[in-house]
Amino acid sequence: MNIQRLEGHQSTPLHNIGTTRQLELALATLLPPHTLMRRAGQSLAQLAMALAPHARKIWIACGPGNNGGDGLEAAVFLHQAGMPVIVSHLTGNKELPSDAQVALQRAQAAGVAFVLAPPALAPGDLAIDCLLGIGASRAASGEMNVWISAINDSPAIVMSADQPTGLDAQTGQALLHEDATLGALVHADHTLMLLTAKPGLFMGQGRDASGQLWLDDLTRHAAEQKALMSVAPCSQMNPAPAAAPPRMHNSHKGSYGDVAIVGGEALAERGMGMTGAALLAASAALHGGAGRVLISLLTPHHAALPTEVMPTHPEWMFRTFSALHLQDLTVVCGCGGGLAISRVLAEVLQRSKQLVLDADALNAIAFDANLAQLLKNRSTRGMPTVLTPHPLEAARLLNSSTAEIQAQRLHSAQTMAAQWGCTVVLKGSGTVIACPGQFSRINPTGNGKLAAAGTGDVLAGWIGAKIAQGTGTVLSAFEAASQAVYQHGQMADRWPENQHLTASALARQAN
Repeated sequence: MNIQRLEGHQSTPLHNIGTTRQLELALATLLPPHTLMRRAGQSLAQLAMALAPHARKIWIACGPGNNGGDGLEAAVFLHQAGMPVIVSHLTGNKELPSDAQVALQRAQAAGVAFVLAPPALAPGDLAIDCLLGIGASRAASGEMNVWISAINDSPAIVMSADQPTGLDAQTGQALLHEDATLGALVHADHTLMLLTAKPGLFMGQGRDASGQLWLDDLTRHAAEQKALMSVAPCSQMNPAPAAAPPRMHNSHKGSYGDVAIVGGEALAERGMGMTGAALLAASAALHGGAGRVLISLLTPHHAALPTEVMPTHPEWMFRTFSALHLQDLTVVCGCGGGLAISRVLAEVLQRSKQLVLDADALNAIAFDANLAQLLKNRSTRGMPTVLTPHPLEAARLLNSSTAEIQAQRLHSAQTMAAQWGCTVVLKGSGTVIACPGQFSRINPTGNGKLAAAGTGDVLAGWIGAKIAQGTGTVLSAFEAASQAVYQHGQMADRWPENQHLTASALARQAN
């Protein structure tokens, strides 16, 4: 068996439906008929026995396609191994694909027990979801919904074959009915992906629905592995960054870059003080290793700096915007910028050596064609830029809707990266990092603890610190963003279970 438990530190290639089908065809030319389905069934059976070795009942719910065929093959191997397996097969009076038909015949000939309705399962038993695979384009309906409910309501361990039924394995969203309402979705404890790792299981609803992810690429020989490498993936998992080298004795603060935080609309501006966002980004940049952190708060000319922020970090250096030498700085712009950001954004776009754009800076660009053009000009001048939108900000930038962004997270990030010629960090469940000319990355770290005010400002500050310490190229900005996103999520994963995560505490964890 080639079953691999997927952990967050691996750089696993991810394939969409199209490239997965290409790989199926490539391997089919090397293998006897029905081999891939038989291997898939054997792999499912192997993992099933590892997950539930003492199960008194293993129920496999098989659908009418090849995903159901994988389940039928698994039933044969489990039955032959003496495991208490039973199968429910929902064909919907459809003609089975040829591989699935052969699998059904093998199961019947082997003496596998078939039942019509979902059985009662107990804790320690196993339910294997083989209802719908990557070929499904519509949500389940009718009796299949009953089976999905039976799986989800069962106290048994739940394992899905290739993907949880009801999930779009390409986008990470639940499949829709014809009337555009959300369909039912299996929530698995474990999912064994077959042949390829699919991007939808790493983002959106896929992360919550898939449980622990496993992968068997179904290859067993070098020639098959070579065929698997012949088709380029659509993206990859964002890998864990390598350990940073120790700082040289013969270095100084100037060796690690200067980060300027431009943002934080003052309370005196509109009665909506947002200086906290800029200070969170500054704290993250400081703890992230920047040599110096300069803060330029967007206060009106007649207003003084808020005195309460001054002693927070003695290392901070406050500057008026006019005193910033933008051409020498890595600038993090927009955190808490409000409407005041529009006063300085054009100059930031034109002059900043390296730039991270967040929050209100992105909103301003979305509604101002001149600013949008200045952003695009940066790429032609070789000036590294990173955009860090959440889905609503991305929707504004693409003149779209949040729902459309979430339904096509990978495509949306790639579209923005191509349009602006820069690195894009589309935040959310399975943050996507995209850059022209690079395989997009889907980040495997992070959890719901990051759903707290200010965590996005912290990420922007970390990205700024990493860019400031880099080589000053577009590629180094992409790598810096990828590393910061991974570590940002990793800190949330390591957060004590009994403690709420706050952005200020998170900022101090940067490394």
